[in-house]
Amino acid sequence: MTLDAAPSRRRLGFGFWGFIVVMLGLTGLFGWLGLWQLDRLAWKETLIAQVNARLTQPPYELPHPDLWPTLDLDSFSYHPVSVTGHYVPEKTVLVFTGLSDAKGRYDGPGYWVMTPLAADGGGTVFVNRGFIPQKSATAFAAGGPVPQDEQIVIGIGVAPEEPGPFTPGPDKPNHIEYVRDPVRLTTMAEIQGPVLGITIDAPATEPGALPQGGETTIDFPNNHFGYALTWFGFAAITPILLLVWIWRQLRPKPKAKA
Repeated sequence: MTLDAAPSRRRLGFGFWGFIVVMLGLTGLFGWLGLWQLDRLAWKETLIAQVNARLTQPPYELPHPDLWPTLDLDSFSYHPVSVTGHYVPEKTVLVFTGLSDAKGRYDGPGYWVMTPLAADGGGTVFVNRGFIPQKSATAFAAGGPVPQDEQIVIGIGVAPEEPGPFTPGPDKPNHIEYVRDPVRLTTMAEIQGPVLGITIDAPATEPGALPQGGETTIDFPNNHFGYALTWFGFAAITPILLLVWIWRQLRPKPKAKA
């Protein structure tokens, strides 16, 4: 076999043009996803700024329980809330959690101590009195030491947590839940009457005291800038790969000669 000096060119068929259309479409898609992530970044930064601003606002006073169903609970989330009433410690529910970046002494696996507060004027509000380590569960199963007189609780409103596909069901014998959801807490505690649709995180007390209050978790993952760079990177490399492929397809192919 010898090679002829005159090269031959490949015929361009449907596959050639179809591949180009697909790659250009992917380039546009990757660019759009990058822009979408930048929009998400702006939205997330605005949300974080709004939440931080809410935390320093004067507390909302809860209206009469008859008006609770009409409340815009989103406006109460991460906003100081004031409620007056008496604790009902025997109906306390422990909610399993893992606390990291704690502001107090204790962290790791443990429980939120969710004690109902019978509000003046009627209705019940679940107050998250704070975090306890796992070894303290028995001591707080019935609420632990709780003030008996009327309490004015000024804490942070927290929206209900939604259970995931692998969230365990309630542990009724031990009065343990796995999400801070007023509906599930109400069922566990067997409370009658209106219950506020959010919980309230109590503030911190003395250092080292349990429950460890003031542990409101404000966690809004904000990785959108990194995601945007990834998509823009794909958008940049895809046409380069396409050009290399086109060059290889159009490169003259030496013609074999017997």
